[in-house]
Amino acid sequence: MLPSSLDILAIAAHRDDVEQTCGGTLLKAALRGQRTGILDLTRGEMGTRGTAEDRAREAADAAKILGVQWRRALDIPDGRVENTWENRLKVGSVIRETRPRVVILPYWKGRHPDHYTASVLGYEACFLAGLAKVSLSSEASVLSETAPADAQSPLSAGHAQDRRRDAGATAPQDSSGPSLAPHRPFKIIYATLYYDVRPTFVVDISEEFEGKFASIMAYQSQFSDQEAGKDVFPANDEILERVRSMARFYGMLGGVQYAEPFLQKEVGLVEDLLAIPVKSI
Repeated sequence: MLPSSLDILAIAAHRDDVEQTCGGTLLKAALRGQRTGILDLTRGEMGTRGTAEDRAREAADAAKILGVQWRRALDIPDGRVENTWENRLKVGSVIRETRPRVVILPYWKGRHPDHYTASVLGYEACFLAGLAKVSLSSEASVLSETAPADAQSPLSAGHAQDRRRDAGATAPQDSSGPSLAPHRPFKIIYATLYYDVRPTFVVDISEEFEGKFASIMAYQSQFSDQEAGKDVFPANDEILERVRSMARFYGMLGGVQYAEPFLQKEVGLVEDLLAIPVKSI
């Protein structure tokens, strides 16, 4: 259990998705003293490159680079992320346990079925977590977690602990452990980097770009030159330019050097017209 709630929780299908889509934003928040966390819905066991164990170690390294306070992987099968009642209970229990004010979800369209399913699953789990008559405990959601090692360290350097390895395990409402109080995040936003859609806003990551890229490159099993997947993955010497080009494009939209794109469903509220950023002409 967390000693205090998170300010921001990013939810994604696979280890390395958060680093690519909103890693700079999480790093920026951490540097401001905000408490951030990452929930990976799967362990990445179906990936062309590397193993689930490789990606667990790499995820812990990436999380330290981004300064996140909390990271966990669920036992939803990789390649089979489905919006089921059981999976909504698992994610909902995490929402109640971490009690974030802001949740970042993947955009609801995309090439990979796990990505767009994670978006709808995450939204419905946030709604479910606020229902007082649904009983959830923290034990229902745990597979592996990288937790704070001590008060001085934001993240443990140890390997993630496997607590629930049965990929078919469900999250019963009356599982062991204390019942968690209902909670819904105040804000849900969508990271849109994986899909070509005009964002509602971008976050300036000009000062955090190098840290974002370092967190991506922590996944050496995914982003290094190797025979497996060479027709799908870019060559190692191309990765930096691809990441930089995307960040520069979205930075241009916001009038900064590098940025990450997001979308919100709600109308934005403005109190002072003179304080609206980004020039029109």
